[in-house]
Amino acid sequence: MKKFFLKKWNETGGCREVLILALPLIISIGAGTVQMFFDRIFLNWYSDDAMAGAMQAGIASFSIASFFLGTVSYVNTFVAQYFGAQKNHRVGPVIWQGVFLVAVSGLLMLLLIPFASRIFKFFGHEQAIQQAEITYFQIMCIAATPMLLDSVLAAFFTGRGDTKTVMFVNLAATGVDLVLDYLMIFGKLGFPRMGVAGAAWSNCIAAVFIVVVYFVLILNKHNRKTYHMIKGFGFDRDLIKRILKFGLPNGVQFMLDVSAFTIFIMFVGRISETAQKATAIAFSINTLAFMPMIGIGIAVTTLVGQALGRNEPDVAQRSTWSGFYVAFAYMVTMAISFWLLPGLFLLPFSVNADPARFALIRPVAVNLLLFVAFYCLFDAGNIIFAAALKGAGDTRFVMIFTILLSWLVMVLPSYLAVRLGGGVYAVWTFTTAYVCIIAIVFLLRFLSGKWKSMRVIEHAAPSIPPNIPAPPEGL
Repeated sequence: MKKFFLKKWNETGGCREVLILALPLIISIGAGTVQMFFDRIFLNWYSDDAMAGAMQAGIASFSIASFFLGTVSYVNTFVAQYFGAQKNHRVGPVIWQGVFLVAVSGLLMLLLIPFASRIFKFFGHEQAIQQAEITYFQIMCIAATPMLLDSVLAAFFTGRGDTKTVMFVNLAATGVDLVLDYLMIFGKLGFPRMGVAGAAWSNCIAAVFIVVVYFVLILNKHNRKTYHMIKGFGFDRDLIKRILKFGLPNGVQFMLDVSAFTIFIMFVGRISETAQKATAIAFSINTLAFMPMIGIGIAVTTLVGQALGRNEPDVAQRSTWSGFYVAFAYMVTMAISFWLLPGLFLLPFSVNADPARFALIRPVAVNLLLFVAFYCLFDAGNIIFAAALKGAGDTRFVMIFTILLSWLVMVLPSYLAVRLGGGVYAVWTFTTAYVCIIAIVFLLRFLSGKWKSMRVIEHAAPSIPPNIPAPPEGL
């Protein structure tokens, strides 16, 4: 047994290799999760209406931006496969194509600002929550451009396996955001008391900070020479077409998946104010389990991409299973914690909250954490196996089944449940069912092995050996 575990730990594509790559990403995304968590806590101290409004507007803005994010972030797979294939000169051009796509995407996000009032009036939330939603949404549309650039520029490092740089940059940005968050929400040290607007602007400033640091690091002398970061500047029609070919399905899948959850939360808001705020708290706590898994997913995507770039599909498969073992172990730990210690996770939300109102929210939130505890076990498979398929280029399959299942299993049944008078636990049952089913679908696709023959980069032209013997005369 000991030899078995040592083999799984030390072999190429084993758990050790996955963790070395994933841990900095887990810390990096964990820092972002802490940032989001305290953002919600500060807003809850300021006003629970502000917290609920920021939660819903943040999800709404992210659900739209997720289309662009899913598309441009797929640059990571290209970098990984080019790096694995030892085509370093192609890394710079692919990063610049991502930057050009961000320029267009950011402009489109800005065009949504005038429509914010109409979007949130449609859902009919309370006036105080609605005003917070509009303010937060408009500022996050401005923040979309630096946030998308963050994703593209980070791919330069993650695709090559340099996840430590990403970690340090994001830790620094989290420090910047937390300080500004507190000062701008509550109006400390000369800052105006901005409330929900302060939370949004602090996120925007932190994203700009990340972009500036990444550009400074990427454009150093070594990177300019090795990865053609200056020579590769310019529009590459063929390359951008391939990024869109594989990235657009990834963007559509990401957008519709996030949109499905956004609409789900809006439906919950129609059940009752208590259900709405308990759901906001439960999803905020869920990020503690979900977001670090994104780090492992990125690591798996990168390792699969690099291995396929080297034409080593067996190593790619081994890396995926190693990633799943690590992710599942973490999710089991979090599920037990949600089940046995719900009060510990709810404690920060109760500080400075109105005791009478929170007394109504608390028992509902405790029960919702039981749903979270159950479905997060399946979410490990959902994240890891989808990441492996994306690392190979199987984005169309992931898109199709995410769209079908999210709407057929979660959104439409939740809508009918609300229309027929169903409570918050009924709609959460459909959400749980969706997470479980999609995880099984991605597992079956991964086991089919079709992804092993897929590539996103161009195939090298076959070379002819210089000293090939001449054929016999007359043949």
